[in-house]
Amino acid sequence: MPNKQSARRRVRTSERNRLYNRYWKSRCKTAVKRVLESVTAGDVELAAKRLDMAQSVLDKAVVKGVVHKNTAARRKARLAAKVKTLATAKA
Repeated sequence: MPNKQSARRRVRTSERNRLYNRYWKSRCKTAVKRVLESVTAGDVELAAKRLDMAQSVLDKAVVKGVVHKNTAARRKARLAAKVKTLATAKA
């Protein structure tokens, strides 16, 4: 355990931030996983709906500073490409 008062405060702050970051990262992973599940199932409408939700969650995580903007952009682009290939395959 830290001995100085500032170090004690830092431990509390870092624990609070860790829980906050874990919550948002988990939300991002779940949203991405749901899109991939609907793509695997072959449901175009559900995949498109979940893609919008996943993009929203990723954008919110960027605003909150949990995920880097380029990381979110890469994940959104890859998801959109999978949904697009599914839509063109069905058409």
